[in-house]
Amino acid sequence: MATRGRRGAAAAAAAVASVLVAWLSGGADVAAASPAGCEELRARGDRVEALPGQPSVAFAQFAGYVAVNEASGRALFYWLTEAAGDAPNKPLVLWLNGGPGCSSIAYGASEEIGPFRIKQNGTGLYLNKYSWNREANLLFLESPAGVGFSYSNTTSDLETSGDERTAQDALKFLISWMSRFPQYRHRDFYIAGESYAGHYVPQLARKIVEFNKASRNPFINLKGILVGNAVTDNYYDNIGTVTYWWTHAMISDRTYKAILSSCNFTSANVSRLCSRAMSYAMNHEFGDIDQYSIYTPSCAAAAAGRRRGAVLRFKDTLIRRRSFGYDPCTETYAEKYYNRPDVQKAMHANITRIPYRWTSCSDVLIKTWRDSEFSMLPSYKMLMKAGLRIWVFSGDTDSVVPVTATRFALNHLGLKTKIRWYPWYSAGQVVGGWSEVYEGLTFASVRGAGHEVPLFQPRRAFRMFQSFLAGEPLPKS
Repeated sequence: MATRGRRGAAAAAAAVASVLVAWLSGGADVAAASPAGCEELRARGDRVEALPGQPSVAFAQFAGYVAVNEASGRALFYWLTEAAGDAPNKPLVLWLNGGPGCSSIAYGASEEIGPFRIKQNGTGLYLNKYSWNREANLLFLESPAGVGFSYSNTTSDLETSGDERTAQDALKFLISWMSRFPQYRHRDFYIAGESYAGHYVPQLARKIVEFNKASRNPFINLKGILVGNAVTDNYYDNIGTVTYWWTHAMISDRTYKAILSSCNFTSANVSRLCSRAMSYAMNHEFGDIDQYSIYTPSCAAAAAGRRRGAVLRFKDTLIRRRSFGYDPCTETYAEKYYNRPDVQKAMHANITRIPYRWTSCSDVLIKTWRDSEFSMLPSYKMLMKAGLRIWVFSGDTDSVVPVTATRFALNHLGLKTKIRWYPWYSAGQVVGGWSEVYEGLTFASVRGAGHEVPLFQPRRAFRMFQSFLAGEPLPKS
């Protein structure tokens, strides 16, 4: 079971903040660095009139590139779907997927919270009844460079990515993007994401808090963060994951004891005995299941390809599809749709003609990730002190970053309980999951959801999102 080493980021964060403040402060403004007229033209040029096969909608869409490092030629691709109604008065939510190296457009936008779903074989789009743009303006970012349509002209960038540079580039993206779209400056702003975005989201939030402190005129009005099935703390995540496997009868008592006795979850080095125990569990005891959703079928086509990465990297398995609400093959539809030249043209994507196919995840980034913080718990403490709204949620059928892992990690924050554990409801008398409210943080499980909660339980995820934005506990009835 691989864990990643600790690497300090405080000094680098301070250095980046000072550079950006020097750029934006001292009597200067974003508009000074990039003339308003030029940015307005860029914004108009980013307007997406309609995507191929898209149903008619009333909300506006924009997509395009924002340069984050001129010297290296790094540019990040975004897609903004404005709120379906009253967009000027609704908040802005940035959504990030994890991996590290997976696309927020493939997952967040296209099979989770975005307004559209992709038809089989990538032939067109249909509306998502529970799109989060009913409540907010949604900004999807493919990050870091090398993910999806985001690129770097410096090839070595793709093999030297890590937590620190990803957060730096995301902050630079936001500063430039809000210059291009000044109507979102000072707007209530939230960051949301899942899986390895359990690192991206709090790390970017931390950068914004530092930036706002150092700036005389802060303009990123960050209000809170929302993370799901999130990679949080290497030690507690790993202990919680193995515990989930055992408590859900995925592994034997013997293997469970072997893993606990042979694996050192505080080290990045995996012993031979630990590797053997883990391999036996996955190859001989798991069986043909989808580890990201242990009670639903997986897609034969997607099983041979890339999947959402986390602390652990699993080999996907095959099981025959069944016909019911959840479609396990949506990832393959995205790869077909976003490789269509007409789709790329409509989205202003791939304008540099990237010499590789658009994929849901980048194998290069996943395999060569450089720095990864051992624990996000110190960041949570810092963000709570800054007064941000923090919600952490877990789909309870995910065995990759399971609910037990998240609960083990959060328990070690030592927070005081405000509202004790209770069932929450999403529709009538249907239990949507369970929740506990602490001073500074809210935890919620989502019943019957896998790794991508809004994909498996869209109605429950939408209800949770409404409560998060309202700053209210999930409903008890």
